[in-house]
Amino acid sequence: MYPIVKKEKLSDKIFLMVVKAPRVAAGCLPGQFIIVKIDEEGERIPLTICDYDRAEGTITIVFQTVGASTERMALLNEGDAFADFVGPLGQPSELCLEEDLEETKKKSIVFIAGGVGTAPVYPQVKWLKEHGVKTTVIIGARSKDILFYEDEMREVADELYLATDDGSYGFHGNGCQQLQALVDSGKKYDHCVAIGPMIMMKFVCLLTKELGIPTVVSMNPIMVDGTGMCGACRLVVGDEVKFACVDGPEFDGHLVDFDQAMARAKQYKTEEGRALLKQQEGDTHHGGCGNCGGDE
Repeated sequence: MYPIVKKEKLSDKIFLMVVKAPRVAAGCLPGQFIIVKIDEEGERIPLTICDYDRAEGTITIVFQTVGASTERMALLNEGDAFADFVGPLGQPSELCLEEDLEETKKKSIVFIAGGVGTAPVYPQVKWLKEHGVKTTVIIGARSKDILFYEDEMREVADELYLATDDGSYGFHGNGCQQLQALVDSGKKYDHCVAIGPMIMMKFVCLLTKELGIPTVVSMNPIMVDGTGMCGACRLVVGDEVKFACVDGPEFDGHLVDFDQAMARAKQYKTEEGRALLKQQEGDTHHGGCGNCGGDE
């Protein structure tokens, strides 16, 4: 069992939990994720790691209630425990690899976080700060009441910009518009990381492609099983088929086919849709393990 040592409500539907998981905390890096199960009958829920404390043996997760399983999670309190807490899974962020640190220090890096995407952005920015790399962070949200981690991000980012669609706090506009405004003011960036809803990452990539800024995105939003067994997170990157959970979750955003990924994710939710995808995709339909047998 994996006890919850802290719970905090960050906004109406967004919750933070700190979970005792020493083995995960000992080996994780920014960009990776875990899979959590409330109990033996519970759904497997992949969540990107928001923070970790190796000395305390804890992992911080942030989640938004969007369905029955996350609603059940939100009912748990300090002292309760998860039946399973598996990780670290996925590939670490390429920015957080010590062998490339000197090259990373030469880059002017901007992060754009949308909504709950603030959670996986934070550990990357924190790691870079600890290793002497300067960063700019843009956090975007629909309104002020769903912004979170402002104070924590301000401690680790060299520059922090807040943007709200309704203008209730900070810049009046979305993350793309804030980035454009910064570029128009003379700021220059040579690397971007965008993490948030699929539609937000798509439009960030359209903009950064115009601006000539290489961009990495996290495809965590389309993951379901998290181990390559279900094939739900199949996507096309350039001319290759990839699986977000085993090959990512981070990819070159300018090569990701967002329209295909979003349409596929919607279609995958129905039995009829899965059958059609199996027919259309042939041998590439099922997950990244190559041995799961898929729906058979």
